[in-house]
Amino acid sequence: MYRPARRLADIQPFHVVELFTRAHQLQAEGRDIIHMELGEPDFGTPEPILNAAFNALKEGKTRYTQALGLPELRTAIAEFYGTKYGITVAASRIVITHGASGALNLAFACLADPGSEWLLSDPGYPCNRHIIRTYEGQAVGIPVDASSNFQPTPELLADYWRPQTAGVLVASPANPTGTLLSREDIAGLADFVRQRDGHFIVDEIYQGLTYDEAATHSACAAGEDIWVINSFSKYFQMTGWRLGWMVVPANYVRDIEKLAQNLVLCPSTPAQHAALAAFSPVTIAILEERRAEFRRRRDYLGKALSNMGFLITAQPQGAFYLYCDCSKLCRDSFTFACDLLEKTGVAATPGLDFGSNQPEKHIRFAYTTDISRLEEAVARLARYLGR
Repeated sequence: MYRPARRLADIQPFHVVELFTRAHQLQAEGRDIIHMELGEPDFGTPEPILNAAFNALKEGKTRYTQALGLPELRTAIAEFYGTKYGITVAASRIVITHGASGALNLAFACLADPGSEWLLSDPGYPCNRHIIRTYEGQAVGIPVDASSNFQPTPELLADYWRPQTAGVLVASPANPTGTLLSREDIAGLADFVRQRDGHFIVDEIYQGLTYDEAATHSACAAGEDIWVINSFSKYFQMTGWRLGWMVVPANYVRDIEKLAQNLVLCPSTPAQHAALAAFSPVTIAILEERRAEFRRRRDYLGKALSNMGFLITAQPQGAFYLYCDCSKLCRDSFTFACDLLEKTGVAATPGLDFGSNQPEKHIRFAYTTDISRLEEAVARLARYLGR
């Protein structure tokens, strides 16, 4: 007997992961694959973080922690908001989670009622809408484009807000476009949602990875009623450690604690002890050097792709992606991405993963490999396109 829950019919596969699997199959057959599909930094976890993990293991720090996380890590994150962004965030509002995905699961387990609607940008990170569906909510995509920097505006929210709308989820920097919301943008969106008694959730998991302006603001500054999601995966380059955090409105902390106790018990203890070293000056210096390298890659790859006929309508201000209009080069980006992988060994992500807003016209390239490999990828693409 096979009888999964009905919600499974609405949850689509994460196509980039399936493409990633095929890329590794080709590698196992001896093919040279250039990975530009997954959003995972190629740099290893900084050594100070590794050393902190080794020391914690040697000292036997492997037992359960509190459901909300190590108190000293929650305090360290609160202090980071103060020193980095000049804002006060109470450590009691910070919840350590199993990555940003774990934070989003807890948030929607707490907030999503059956049939409640949640407004999201389209294109946007695909797992968000599936997490909402898992908790019996309904994701409603708002088509965004270059005219709004691929971000929602209060005017767009007004067009889609309905009586059953429960809240809004935005991302800054965003995946797949790398665009940012300014301090003023966030305040305006927060006010719009607040006036309608909705929930406002801001995904900041790429915070710190910005290139054209300093990462000097957080949505936490726009009100203590905002839910803010962050992660140790991207800027801090701890992807496989599966550790993130969430800043929760104070009156929901106990609800999140109850959910965490029942759903996950606690985050990884060794990972939490490792993350205590993430905010040290020596670690931040390493990460800032790597941020500069990501910017160099963005500038190189953006120019090279433009010269080949890709239209970069979303100028990435953060993260490590180039979201390109490839409609002059192909009819369907999914077929195009599959063909690129099989014929050139270049793995990229088709727009199909990011929503229903003209996915066939778009493809995402991640500049998460070194310049020499990016140069090789560009050469292969140029040969494939006859350029």
